[in-house]
Amino acid sequence: MSQQRIHRYILREISIPAIMSLLIFSFVVLLGRIPRLTEMIISKGVPVMDIIALFAYLLPTFLSVTVPLSFLLGILLAFGRFSADSEYIAMKASGISLYSMVKPVAFLALIFTLLTAAITLLIEPASKSALRSKVFEIASTSLNVSIKPGVFNDDVPGIVLYAQGLDERQGIMRDVFISDERSDAEATTITASEGLFISHPENLILTLRLRNGEIHRQPAGTGQDTYQTISFNNYDINFDFSEQISQGQRNRSRGEMSWTELNQAIKAATPGKQRYRLAAELHERIVVAFAPLILILIGIPLGLQSQRSGKGAGFTLALVVFLVYYVLLSFAGTLADKGILPAALILWLPNLVFLGGGSFFLYRAASERPVVIHLHLWNSLQRLLFQRHRGGRL
Repeated sequence: MSQQRIHRYILREISIPAIMSLLIFSFVVLLGRIPRLTEMIISKGVPVMDIIALFAYLLPTFLSVTVPLSFLLGILLAFGRFSADSEYIAMKASGISLYSMVKPVAFLALIFTLLTAAITLLIEPASKSALRSKVFEIASTSLNVSIKPGVFNDDVPGIVLYAQGLDERQGIMRDVFISDERSDAEATTITASEGLFISHPENLILTLRLRNGEIHRQPAGTGQDTYQTISFNNYDINFDFSEQISQGQRNRSRGEMSWTELNQAIKAATPGKQRYRLAAELHERIVVAFAPLILILIGIPLGLQSQRSGKGAGFTLALVVFLVYYVLLSFAGTLADKGILPAALILWLPNLVFLGGGSFFLYRAASERPVVIHLHLWNSLQRLLFQRHRGGRL
């Protein structure tokens, strides 16, 4: 068998399980959101097309994790099978060294790296921004839709809204009554002849504009005999959705910024927490993009060592390796966020650790020497799982 045919064979054996894993991981991640989105369709009357749009905007936020993980799993499964079926021995007997087998894997890793880079640098920030705007659009629209003449509405926490009449074409409510209990200090009752919702997508605020009405309130700490009545021609009540949608950040969060915006924000920011966080976001996007290239050095030798453990073991091993990688990356991100260490240094450390460890593992595998650390860890994990299984049966 020629070297080119073997390389194509390796590419196929890795890419098929990697793509299947990516589809499964993406489905599992989105599956956890289905109950909430289904509730939005049933209780809020949100159109199905809007729900599909939410799914589309949500997906890229997970792909930066699922793409490298799927690629790692594909490597572990492929090389585990090569070793279990003695195909690895046959390839070496035909003059193909392990380093030669790395070439097609590196080519595939480059493709996955470019895909991950496109996700982290371009697609994910744009999808987060679009998701934020879409959620606000759905929230404001569903609030408008849920207003029914002669029916009390409490969709907004702390607010009870009642309208005697509604012009559905113009969205103008007639004879409006509002009970506002958002402030614990004082309850406010508002009446108005007309009311109209106005949305401000740029800062995630929905305004209820009231005309020709009165505000009735009893100020806190003034006693039962004090009562205020204020007449108005125009009065605005603002409903701020920024807390629900972006954890209290009214402006675009760093995760929503494009590459250019992030660089500009770093230059404009004064030295301190904000600049540290922006720099951490910038470097983390690049670091994650290189994950597929780094993980091949770990995946190939570990796949060859776990040949007798089956596909379930390969899946578990992929999760363990990837969990270790992301724990290191999260810890480095925390240090960079707080400015304890420069982002350009600390955030690249997990990749350097895996690069060094993976190169050592690959060298030992090419020299026909077992990856001792991996074997000890894997045997310990198998014993632990076996003991739990026996304990469960007893």
